[in-house]
Amino acid sequence: MTESCAPAPLVWFTSSHSNGAGGECVECALVTGGTLIRDSKRMGGPVITVGHGAWHSFIRPLKERLSIEESC
Repeated sequence: MTESCAPAPLVWFTSSHSNGAGGECVECALVTGGTLIRDSKRMGGPVITVGHGAWHSFIRPLKERLSIEESC
């Protein structure tokens, strides 16, 4: 008997600051090699793949800015 390992389904998410009204949003999915990014209005459209280092370099300043704004 052989076992097959089906890939896990992608779990796409948007920012917690997204208004959910269908505006200009991107969705992200975390995968073994990094992060996938797509346009929320074109789910079947192109997907950008970035490595973990690039993703963390991108979101770190956003999180820091958010932290500063919330403390004001």
